[in-house]
Amino acid sequence: MSSFTRRDTLTLGAGALALATSLGTARASIPRAEATPPKLDIEKGASLRVLRPSRFVPTDEKLFNENTEKFNASTGVKVRVDYAAWEDLRPQTAVTANTGAGPDIVLGWTDDPHLYSDKLIELSDIAEYLGKKYGGWYPLAERYGKKYGTNNWIALPIGGAGGPAVYRISWVKEAGFDKFPTDMDGFLKLCQNLKKIGHPAGFTCGHAVGDGNNYCHWLVWAMGGFMVDENQKVAVNSKQTIEALKFGKELFDTYIPGTQSWLDPSNNKALIAGDIAATQNGVSLYYSIKNSTDPKIAAMAADLDHARMPVGPVGFGTEVALAINAMVFKHTKYPNAAKAYLAFMMEADQYDKWLTGTLGYWAQPLKAYEASDVWKSDPKVAVYKDTMQNSLWLGYKGPINEASAAVVADYVMVDMVASVSTGAATPEEAAAEAERRAKRYYKA
Repeated sequence: MSSFTRRDTLTLGAGALALATSLGTARASIPRAEATPPKLDIEKGASLRVLRPSRFVPTDEKLFNENTEKFNASTGVKVRVDYAAWEDLRPQTAVTANTGAGPDIVLGWTDDPHLYSDKLIELSDIAEYLGKKYGGWYPLAERYGKKYGTNNWIALPIGGAGGPAVYRISWVKEAGFDKFPTDMDGFLKLCQNLKKIGHPAGFTCGHAVGDGNNYCHWLVWAMGGFMVDENQKVAVNSKQTIEALKFGKELFDTYIPGTQSWLDPSNNKALIAGDIAATQNGVSLYYSIKNSTDPKIAAMAADLDHARMPVGPVGFGTEVALAINAMVFKHTKYPNAAKAYLAFMMEADQYDKWLTGTLGYWAQPLKAYEASDVWKSDPKVAVYKDTMQNSLWLGYKGPINEASAAVVADYVMVDMVASVSTGAATPEEAAAEAERRAKRYYKA
């Protein structure tokens, strides 16, 4: 079955005829349903600027650029893609939003579009089309894509990087564990034993967009704490949060020194160097080791594995998915071209090539891509397949909106955990300070 029927091609409009023609037959392993694409007449002379996070997996940038060039060849629309360092992406997005100039499309972080919802073009037409064609969106993707309280898509989730544990099998066994622990007490005992044998763990509470948020939110949620409740009442200053911070201090004391200042590349470097036995990371760490041109580093892949982070008293997994979430700003002169570009990049011919080529680094937001061959290619990456299905959202238990996005951007949860872990504050002081900071954004 072809990706587009003749009727679909006509629906797209004459300006997008080449786009429909280029899609051809979708990759055979990806199931898809009949769906009529929206009418998108690409504007004459259209060109686009795209800003997105820099790569951790080399093929991420390579394949993304190849798919972009394919769009250009199919439509004549010139697209310039700029890559920003992870810590720089959020401030650059803010500049674009506040000045009304710069990139037409930003592939920003998770809930960032909700900071600027009044400055974005609605994407419901392409989101509903893609959802119908590719088995529907995961609920987490819908949370990140839709403006709270509406059915309107203000962003298009492109994928999510999971944060399971990455560990050296031999050192975990040397520390007395046949497998990575699934409970909090076992996890603490493992970390204590790893320190004793000279191969400590390393989990960060620094301002790392991915790893810092993943670890600190997992820790607090696992023990039953949360920033706000379902009614957007700030509830972080709780008995459960206090217990999480105390437990986090015990964990931190077992880690390699300096993790409080780590950014996203730091734990990758530490594990590759043999400085740590376990951390929390996306698939990029395993990918870089497995594909290293250094035989000593490549050999390490056989001793690496992944596991979901331990489950705390709440009784369910509390990992975070760091999503890249595409938004189109109203200042663009070419809204149809921008939407056509995003739809094109999510079609199976392009998306599955990117997903597979990056070893599933940005796990799919659309359910049909569960059938991708990448999830059968290596059992050690299977844990990432359900990233967008199993993860909680930043802002849990409340809605995703401007306040939740601002609290995350301000690292309120991360700073709370860090202050206790490093001994700068007591658990009670840190929870009270986080409550004060959060209330600046969650105004009654």
